Amino acid sequence: MLLAAFLDLHGETAVVVGGGAVASRRVPTLLAAGLRVSVIAPTISPDVRAQDVTCMERPYHPGDLLGARLVLACTDDTAVNDRVTTDARALGLLVGHAGHAERGNLRFPATLERGGVQVALSTGRELPMLAQALRERIADALPGTLPLDEWAERREQAVTLTGPARDEALGTLRRDIRRTVGVTA
Repeated sequence: MLLAAFLDLHGETAVVVGGGAVASRRVPTLLAAGLRVSVIAPTISPDVRAQDVTCMERPYHPGDLLGARLVLACTDDTAVNDRVTTDARALGLLVGHAGHAERGNLRFPATLERGGVQVALSTGRELPMLAQALRERIADALPGTLPLDEWAERREQAVTLTGPARDEALGTLRRDIRRTVGVTA
């Protein structure tokens, strides 16, 4: 089983080794999470170049990972991806391996953001099409908008209370949330 977690990596450095289709799909995710992204590959596609990344058009060298927090090995050469993954793991970095996810320690789930809520899905196996189908099914169940700020403020106020007043305020909030998202009692 994999550890499901949301990571705050804003301002950290990501190194993407490979400049093709996989990099083109993954780089926007990294940028949206606030990472600074460097792309290293002998050839970098125009789609990747058009993004807010530092491009190094050359082969990968082991020293390229120094200072990184996250690494993606996404070339079309399994041997290069294996070398990048081995180097990254030796440095204790988070690393995703395109084509052989089990060799890395980082996998990208199918994600959905709606109503201010982010949902991530993984099958725990190499079945991204199942995770994508489930994401679509869940999207239909999520409300388009939710009063997250109001609920967060009510929770903050409730936790400052003590005894029965705290229990009542949290219970009311819990019931309001469940009713809004369509969950009974």
